[in-house]
Amino acid sequence: MGSTTLLDASRAELGLVVMYLNKAEARDKLCRAIQYGSKFLSDGQPGTAQNVDKSTSLARKVFRLFKFVNDLHGLISPVPKGTPLPLVLLGKSKNALLSTFLFLDQIVWLGRSGIYKNKERAELLGRISLFCWMGSSVCTTLVEIGEIGRLSSSMKKIEKGLKNGNKYQDDKYRAKVKESNERSLALIKSAMDIVVAAGLLQLDPKKITPRVTGAFGFITSLISCYQLLPTRPKIKAP
Repeated sequence: MGSTTLLDASRAELGLVVMYLNKAEARDKLCRAIQYGSKFLSDGQPGTAQNVDKSTSLARKVFRLFKFVNDLHGLISPVPKGTPLPLVLLGKSKNALLSTFLFLDQIVWLGRSGIYKNKERAELLGRISLFCWMGSSVCTTLVEIGEIGRLSSSMKKIEKGLKNGNKYQDDKYRAKVKESNERSLALIKSAMDIVVAAGLLQLDPKKITPRVTGAFGFITSLISCYQLLPTRPKIKAP
């Protein structure tokens, strides 16, 4: 029985790995970790690490072909009832900016692949796309701050309603805590991505060096990989 249970558990774990790697988004984020890890190691200096950085960056653009449609769909989708207007506007702005970034990024890929011949325009569109990404990260940061505030108020109301009861035994409260933790992680990621975008745009090259950009990008990539992890199925005891 023990060996059978171990085999079932191993099969389940391997199935989760397969499920994870089958996601295009997961593969993209793994490549992103390699890209920014290489940027950290190279520190902007020519060599193997910089070559890996550049080649991985180009490869990731293929993963993102037509991905702008996702945020375009989010832009025109209805928002949950009760969402404050400022958060709605920030959310829609994030969708619009991210969709623009992903669309322009395709032209950058065409330019670097040699299909689109106007290199100067491709580079200009590349900078515009990065500004759009930085703007979307700012919007995401503000949305997460607002949503965490709303969750905090909601959790306080639940606490008052429970009076002397154990709040961690309440399903609604635990769900709010879980959502708050997830949004806090998303807040850290989006705030760090602002620094990454500023580094790629070389807005402050003395402070945000390629090594700093690489370090922040590597951390946000790991956060993204973690966020994409599938839920583990519960194995029943024999």
